[in-house]
Amino acid sequence: MFGAVRDTLFELLKDRKYLGAEPGLIVGLHTWGQTATLHPHAHCLVTGGGMTPEGVWRSARNGYLLPGRVARDLFRGKMLAALRCELAKGQLTLPAEESEQRVLNLFNKLGRKKWNVCVRERYEHGNGVLTYLGRYLRGGPMSNRRIISWDAERVRFSYKDYREGESPGRKCKEMELSTGEFLRRLMMHVPEPGRQVIRSYGLYAGSRRKDLERCREMRGQEPIPESEVLTWQDCVGKYDAGEHGRCPVCGAYLVQREVIAPRRVGMNLKYPMREAA
Repeated sequence: MFGAVRDTLFELLKDRKYLGAEPGLIVGLHTWGQTATLHPHAHCLVTGGGMTPEGVWRSARNGYLLPGRVARDLFRGKMLAALRCELAKGQLTLPAEESEQRVLNLFNKLGRKKWNVCVRERYEHGNGVLTYLGRYLRGGPMSNRRIISWDAERVRFSYKDYREGESPGRKCKEMELSTGEFLRRLMMHVPEPGRQVIRSYGLYAGSRRKDLERCREMRGQEPIPESEVLTWQDCVGKYDAGEHGRCPVCGAYLVQREVIAPRRVGMNLKYPMREAA
């Protein structure tokens, strides 16, 4: 899904018919619906312009980025092509009752359906949207405030039925599940260890820092400030005033000897971190 989203947006926005420049993308994978069922989709934040091959910033025309219908059809084709490729390589795990031919028939059927791709209007406050999306994705499929009651056998929670549209009069509904079914739904959305659910492409890629700074300069924006690096003791200290990192036996502070490299799916952990008093 990440690859299909990235390739769709890059192919269209690099076309001079729409923008003719490379944008910055932040893509977040969202796998749940309001009732914690499986509903995989992606949220994308796209810059309102991009860098041309000549190294010049080009803004979207009249605040218009892409036609939704064109993006929908291209994404559908790329997503189905990627699934067919993975199926041919034996990388897809099919249900026991499904044959490969039946899955291919399903792909053909899905290719004739209208997919849901929504291109929203330009936001004036990018930082606010980014903060909202981060909380939305990191908050998980169920917040505490939505849980109405629970016991050893049942869990009751509220949800919004988006099938009723975006009407302001839409009311919250309630659903009750067994404790086992409620936990099963939540566990479906726990990412595999090392799986990145938020990724950056184009101008927002880590290797494109200089290009991003150049675009910000052309837009009259300040350089991106360096993030403050906090130790885990500092982070824990925000919520607990106690002393952290001290050995309870000898009283000496823990000293970091090595750093754990970020582990990604398909990669081995080569650099374990050891702490000694």
